[in-house]
Amino acid sequence: MPLPARASAAALSAATALALATACGMLPDDAPDTTAPYARLTAPEVVNKALAATRAAKSVRMTVETTSSEGPVEAFVATDIRGECTVTLSMGAAGTMELVRTGGTVYARSDAAMLRSASATDVKKLTGHWVEPAAGDRHAEMAEHYCDRETFLGHLAPKTGTARKERTTAPGSVTPALTVTGGTDDGKWRADIATDGRPFLLRLRLPHGGTEHGTGRTAAVAVEFSGFDKPFTAKKPKT
Repeated sequence: MPLPARASAAALSAATALALATACGMLPDDAPDTTAPYARLTAPEVVNKALAATRAAKSVRMTVETTSSEGPVEAFVATDIRGECTVTLSMGAAGTMELVRTGGTVYARSDAAMLRSASATDVKKLTGHWVEPAAGDRHAEMAEHYCDRETFLGHLAPKTGTARKERTTAPGSVTPALTVTGGTDDGKWRADIATDGRPFLLRLRLPHGGTEHGTGRTAAVAVEFSGFDKPFTAKKPKT
């Protein structure tokens, strides 16, 4: 049965007002996202779910990018919930180090450039060989620092109250995600959270958090998370 003319006009007016408000950006910044599974959650609630899921993953891979006094830093990390870990750490001209932590023991293997930047006494003998790093080895300490996902999640956790939903990637994207941003006195942060399956944290950008271990220096850091719950074994290298 047709709606009365007055009711139809009112419905049309409401729909037009909503369209205009959306087009002009007049809706609340934290209006509920229209895409499942986060339609009924606020942005802080979404981020907290992502933190919980990412912490609970049995294993995870991380790609870390930041800077240090020795140049750009890139680390490829695989770690599990028991603390087993492998890291490949590259520091520009300072060189490259591989690190394995298994059974509570840390082993490292460095190229010649990394050993020279660490003022090693016998570069030729040590290059390419697995050793237990000496106490105070800042490169090994930095690499091992990245073994713990909480190194990064712990920086985000206190900031969740500032979270605001931004956008959801278009259907058909390789990894559908909701982008959430926030800001504190430290600067603006950004997180991309999976919208397909468990709410894992996929990408994280922090204005501070790339701490150069032992120096107190901090820098912006970007982390990509992947390989959640995939089988992972850190094998003891031959020394």
